[in-house]
Amino acid sequence: MSDKRPSWDEYFISITREVSTRSTCLRRKVGAIIVKDKRILTTGYNGAPKGVRNCLEIGSCLREELGVPSGQRHEICRGLHAEQNAIIQAAYHGVQIKDSVIYSTTQPCVLCAKMIINSGIKAIYYTESYPDRLAMDLLKEAGIKIVKLDL
Repeated sequence: MSDKRPSWDEYFISITREVSTRSTCLRRKVGAIIVKDKRILTTGYNGAPKGVRNCLEIGSCLREELGVPSGQRHEICRGLHAEQNAIIQAAYHGVQIKDSVIYSTTQPCVLCAKMIINSGIKAIYYTESYPDRLAMDLLKEAGIKIVKLDL
């Protein structure tokens, strides 16, 4: 047993990874948590909107069937992204997320990046890269702190 206590980043990214296990996506399991003052405000994982069948239930992924490369044609996916669901949960439950940070298992796409910018989130911590240069450019231009964690 280790006596080493995890850093805050290690702690939050481990929780984010656990959140990703709830994903219903057949291509990529992603989790996100929004944190402020070292307190978790909301969580999100990628999957279909409530009341709509998800890809696990259907047994197929339309983007996979069409051969759509990662990072393209988000509009033909049944699911929402983890970051979107975490932000939506905050709005749904009246949780203030301005000046918070978001932890995600994957770098945000351009759609999520725009939502993160407009929601007032000030920093992003992620572990896996994603092929979306525009997302990174917009986040940098907006002054959002971006940290790739090697944990």
